[in-house]
Amino acid sequence: MIIQTRTFKPELLNLDYAAETDRIVSWMQETVRKTMRKKGAVLGLSGGIDSSVVTALCVRAFGADRVLGIMMPEHDTKDESLTYGQLLADHFNVEAIVENISPMLQGAGCYERRDVAIKQVIPEYEPHWKSKIVLPNLLKEGGYRVFSVVVQTPEGEFIKKRLPLSAYQTIVAATNFKQRCRKMMEYYHADRLNYAVPGTPNRLEYDQGFFVKNGDGAADLKPIAHLYKTQVYQLAEYLEVPEVIRMRPPTTDTYSLEQSQEEFFFAVSYDKLDCCLYGLNHGYTAEEVAAGTGLPAEQVALVYGDIESKRKAGHYLHLPPQLIESI
Repeated sequence: MIIQTRTFKPELLNLDYAAETDRIVSWMQETVRKTMRKKGAVLGLSGGIDSSVVTALCVRAFGADRVLGIMMPEHDTKDESLTYGQLLADHFNVEAIVENISPMLQGAGCYERRDVAIKQVIPEYEPHWKSKIVLPNLLKEGGYRVFSVVVQTPEGEFIKKRLPLSAYQTIVAATNFKQRCRKMMEYYHADRLNYAVPGTPNRLEYDQGFFVKNGDGAADLKPIAHLYKTQVYQLAEYLEVPEVIRMRPPTTDTYSLEQSQEEFFFAVSYDKLDCCLYGLNHGYTAEEVAAGTGLPAEQVALVYGDIESKRKAGHYLHLPPQLIESI
């Protein structure tokens, strides 16, 4: 008996850039103008690849004069986020405004609640120290992964401690204020202008629940949620997003210490994870994906398991408010 195998290769994720751009833009125009009866779009500018691509698509769909970009820094925001956000706005001739959300976060107790939780784990921690939470690398360590908190003293020393569940949940709950405050600000300006609010998650983030419910997960439309991260980069080049933004490593820009998305949430780098997600979605075996990516088959199997685990854990994030059916 001959067992048939399929050939997997990363090129399967390649797009017809022009055709896909036209399809998205046409859908955005139909959805916003005819279905929602809105005049334009408001979105947050983080200087990241996803918001940059969505901005470029909005300009094509509605015109630069009907797109408003909002940069929403807070106490932990890196200066480069504002720099790149303004660079993008200037490049596409989009109006950009700055709304500092630090006072809102302080009023809600975001920083204080987070610091109390960190101090429970690292008693010597002080609020002016930098911090982040991290996961061990799945491919290097495998198995069950538990978050740790990392802090940096003013002298530059790093301290890392494993987080108990209650402290982890409190830190995440506190920092989720940031995404929810930003979305509230976007909707204020959207209501003021009669604009729609497009979301910026790509397929990896949407599929894996890498967003905050009623925060960056809230939107009137999500134009790139069907695109793998590598496809977003393909569109970015076609749409002429500035190269300095296209070359910028993906980050969360949520914690005061530099933090990659792999440290915080994803199992592997986005290019490898894209291949694994595509392979799983299209019925490729771990061995087939391994042959096309250079990863060991057992590591692809680990990533497959991590994808399914995150889908189960984040299922509720995709649910609308649950209602009792009428009798």
